[in-house]
Amino acid sequence: MKKGNKPSRPRGGAFKRSHTPPRRFEVTEEGELLPFLLNKLAPQGRNTVKSMLAHGQVSVDDRTEKLYNHPLRPGQIVSVSKERSSAVPQLVGLRILHEDDAVIVVHKDAGLLSIATERETELTAYRQLTAHVRLADPRARIFVLHRLDRETSGVMMFAKSEQVQKKMQDNWKDIVKERTYVALVEGLVKKASGTISSWLKETSTLKMYSSPVPNDGQHAITHYKVLRASRNYSLLGIELETGRKNQIRVHMQDLGHPIAGDKKYGSKTKPFNRLGLHARVLAFEHPTTGKQLRFETDIPKPFLSQFKDEAQ
Repeated sequence: MKKGNKPSRPRGGAFKRSHTPPRRFEVTEEGELLPFLLNKLAPQGRNTVKSMLAHGQVSVDDRTEKLYNHPLRPGQIVSVSKERSSAVPQLVGLRILHEDDAVIVVHKDAGLLSIATERETELTAYRQLTAHVRLADPRARIFVLHRLDRETSGVMMFAKSEQVQKKMQDNWKDIVKERTYVALVEGLVKKASGTISSWLKETSTLKMYSSPVPNDGQHAITHYKVLRASRNYSLLGIELETGRKNQIRVHMQDLGHPIAGDKKYGSKTKPFNRLGLHARVLAFEHPTTGKQLRFETDIPKPFLSQFKDEAQ
């Protein structure tokens, strides 16, 4: 062979990529996917198994599954492939916390739209999750239950059928047991807790405001309590009794302590490049099983960093 020439490809296909068939395991008792995989794939480490899930190498009954806590039932078949799936899109600004046949619960980052109009082509939570469910069924759809503003982060959920959407929206107050936020607001809130009640209306420029006339608009009720406070900022825990558009933002302005970074509703400061509002807890009764589910996320670190001086 002359120097510099590439070696010829041996006969018998030694240079071909081998497609090893996936390993298949039958589920014999109820449990969750990650512990099941750790048991079956030992001595593979936890991080390796998590990586397999993240790269679409695991399926349950031939449906790609990435959730660690996906419930398993006896008789199901869990398949593990050596090949990473190129068809599984990576979610941007979005993390799935729970998924089943009825709902998807996600954590949305600040900066990502929940849903856009048909004319807009921007990446949204809705579009990404639609692509996600269509990996298993090209006809699958998701349905909006509630929204978070673009610059608000935290827990939100979508329905996976029109029937579930209707049931949950028609019985929202009974089904949703807890929906709490944390808000970083400007100034020192002196009253430890309180309730704001008003009637919200919308201007022609799509800005919400509290009407001075009783019963004029949509009734909105917001409860708050102070979690931390300093001269410049207060961290509030907020519970919604109603879920109106921009409700918390308007009510914090009404309180005289607008949300940090919320120039639209009166904020004068911007301590970080986002809105100081985070949907921290969502608890609800599952629409088909009746089981109580609760999802709690951490308070964003930039919110807490505004109080470091006070803690020293």
